[in-house]
Amino acid sequence: MSQEWYSSQRVGGYWRYVWDAEGVFECDDDAVDPTYVLGMFPYTSGSLHMGHVRNYAITDAYARYRLLRGDDVLQPMGWDAFGLPAENAAYERDTDPESWTRTCIEGMREEMETMGFGYDWSREMTTCEPEYYRWNQWLFTRFYEEGLVEYEGARVNWCPDCETVLADAQVETPASGAGDEERDFRDGDGDSREREGDPRDEHGDHAHAAAVCWRCETPVEGRELDQWFFTITDYAEELHAGLDELDGWPDSVRDIQRNWIGRQQGAYVSFPVSGPGVDREVEVFTTRVDTVFGATFLALSPDHPLATALAADDEDVAAFVERARSAASDRADPGGIATAATATHPFTGEDLPVFVADYVLGDVGTGAVMGVPAHNVRDRSFARHHDLPVRQVVEPVDGAATDPSAEPFTGDGMLTDSGEYDGLASSAARERLLAADAVEAATEYRLRDWLISRQRYWGTPIPIVHCDECGHVPVPEEDLPVELPPYIRTPGNPLEESADFVETECPDCGRPAERETDTMDTFVDSSWYFLRFLSPDHDEAPFDADLAAEWLPVDVYVGGEEHAVLHLLYIRFFTRALADLGLLDVREPVERLINQGTVLYEGEKMSASRGNAISPHEYGAETTRLFLLSAAHPAQDFEWTVTDVGTVYDLQQRLYAMVTGLDGVATTDARRRQDEYVDREIDRTIAAVTDEYDRFRFHRVFNEARSLAGLLRRYRDHGTPNDATYRRGLRALTRFIAPLAPYLGEELWNRLDTEGLVVEADWPEPEPAVPEYELERGLVERTLDDVRDITTVVDIDDPGEIEVVVAEPWKHRAYELVRAADPTDAVVASALEDDRVADHRERAGEFLAELTERGEGLEPVLDPERELAVLEAAAWLFEDEFGAEVTVRQADADDDLADSAEPARPAIHIS
Repeated sequence: MSQEWYSSQRVGGYWRYVWDAEGVFECDDDAVDPTYVLGMFPYTSGSLHMGHVRNYAITDAYARYRLLRGDDVLQPMGWDAFGLPAENAAYERDTDPESWTRTCIEGMREEMETMGFGYDWSREMTTCEPEYYRWNQWLFTRFYEEGLVEYEGARVNWCPDCETVLADAQVETPASGAGDEERDFRDGDGDSREREGDPRDEHGDHAHAAAVCWRCETPVEGRELDQWFFTITDYAEELHAGLDELDGWPDSVRDIQRNWIGRQQGAYVSFPVSGPGVDREVEVFTTRVDTVFGATFLALSPDHPLATALAADDEDVAAFVERARSAASDRADPGGIATAATATHPFTGEDLPVFVADYVLGDVGTGAVMGVPAHNVRDRSFARHHDLPVRQVVEPVDGAATDPSAEPFTGDGMLTDSGEYDGLASSAARERLLAADAVEAATEYRLRDWLISRQRYWGTPIPIVHCDECGHVPVPEEDLPVELPPYIRTPGNPLEESADFVETECPDCGRPAERETDTMDTFVDSSWYFLRFLSPDHDEAPFDADLAAEWLPVDVYVGGEEHAVLHLLYIRFFTRALADLGLLDVREPVERLINQGTVLYEGEKMSASRGNAISPHEYGAETTRLFLLSAAHPAQDFEWTVTDVGTVYDLQQRLYAMVTGLDGVATTDARRRQDEYVDREIDRTIAAVTDEYDRFRFHRVFNEARSLAGLLRRYRDHGTPNDATYRRGLRALTRFIAPLAPYLGEELWNRLDTEGLVVEADWPEPEPAVPEYELERGLVERTLDDVRDITTVVDIDDPGEIEVVVAEPWKHRAYELVRAADPTDAVVASALEDDRVADHRERAGEFLAELTERGEGLEPVLDPERELAVLEAAAWLFEDEFGAEVTVRQADADDDLADSAEPARPAIHIS
């Protein structure tokens, strides 16, 4: 009779129908604190790629595991549907963004269903639907009322190809990666100087042409536009401090957010500035106030109010400011210009020149820096270019020679040429300088307010009306949503071309007014979507606050590390803002964050643009998802190889054959020695698999399942297996594999004549518990390896008898005494006082000395009774592999092998 082959394509449709009919994945609203498992919802780009499948395979495997553990589970899915790519795709295809998006959603949903992902589709929502973005607008107005929204002119990043504004995190440099999420701010002063990692020439100036759009890689320009901002900076301190409490988040994400928020403790230093029409104090922020006596110039950002005032009376300054505020600056530009103003050094009283310099950022720190070329790399570059003096005021503590005219000394040290502060260490000087009249302790942040304005069509309309009489007026709640008008094909902003949309009446005075034509950054959509999943049909508020109080935070959230300073920062901001509005009880949205790694092909990230993408369905949906889970830890990158995919396919067929062939296996109710071992190994595997699922190590779950399958086949072929033991092993194996390969799991469960669905089954329990399963397994594996080594070294092809001799109980006692002892104590003498060891004093001294030399390298071991029992039960494995008679016993004092036997290392004799 020919073998029946397993095919997920053949059975998948049936099991999806059954799951849907039974409502298996629907989470009832009356569920008590369900486990909330969420993968970052996908942008509707057209089709699923391997990155999507890996993400959603991880969340689905864990969600199914939690169902087996008896949890209520919420695992929803929706669509991040707004955004410029859809608008561009529609433009290219002569259609409208909504039609294109709906087509993409239809295809991607079908792919997800084929993959067997167990979503609660009753909670499906799409961000481009008015029923969703109405609440974006509602939240905007609430934020506006609470002072969390600002409208102001700002120099912004402009993509001329996309014809829209870009947030800072959406501007790339060739070395930065997507969104420049991993910028590390290591500036020596921690002030308004350019951020470390930004492109610049040898003078420390902007290399503007290197900054490109994250989507299309078009060089980014600078423009002055009136823009809408969320004041995320109001939460900078709390967002920074809260990272310490996110124990369930990867350290890398927390570090990236810390760097992006950029908390800097330092001081404000006031410099009086005078000149034509100018007489004011200018504050600079610095983390190195100990270098203040080395300041030889003052530098202003082109955006600084004083720079604007000086430009009004100086054409050269005005021209430089204009160039610096645009993308027109190039490498020939000197990076700064002297002004007619001078600053008075607050400690020495000397006059310092005042420059406008484009390496100073207007919205970081105070927009002004004190130039200390002897102790700051960028100040040194600027000073060298402008022939400014270099004055060293900090020297290395060890007296090492330095030449600040060649290379600045940027470390802490001892102050010199600093008046009354001479001889102080940098840290002490910083503390004392805070008491000076011109100095004030301060904390600054690199974080900037979130610019949400986009000059595009396919996004949430910002619910503001511009009235000549009343100013900016929020659209009343009863008039929400402000819906998008029909799409107009135009290279600019289609909303501006729609008179029906733009022309309206002021909600306050009724006079003619105009609607805001900017739409919201699509990261607004994804900053609270996890809340809408709780109550997608709720029409009184964005979400049911009572349900949120019970079900939040999200227990497990899976997505890429590349979202660290965009989405993952924004959801933390939104959660805090909503809590302050009284809508939430929690201030952190996610308890545990899992970052999935990248799928590689021939060493490069798999992607359509590189031409190395493999369709998720090319090898079959279930084989693909099982391989993605088995190849590596979720956080690791891994290589897609056909050979490894074949290994996964082979295991599917092996498991299927074992279960479908069960009726042909002769079994018995009688018990043998190997039955005890297999039962115990099933228990050990249950414990191991449970641990691995809890730790998201699905690749190890796969390995455990493969090992147990191999043992069960060996057990089946080594005489007649016990029926209960063999079937118990197959049922456990089915539940292990079901979260990873759900169609296969249901097929196996059904063929085993068990009741119900495996997805609703109970998780297997060890009988009894096996807290030391790793020690038991290690003992057997190590002993088998020792026997293999001996037969190889001694060249024994056909051993007749194998004798395994376990160490005497006193040796175990001695081992534990040394292992638990303080190495500074008299370990041997102390151990010899123990009654069980003292009886063997003549032999124990040497053994104790050997153990003491190993010191902290002693690993935990089983007690002597358990070690003997485990090896006795495993004797059949030795018989099966070596074809020899096996004896397992415990050594005694007169035994020739007693001295060779140690805890966890039995003596072995082969004849």
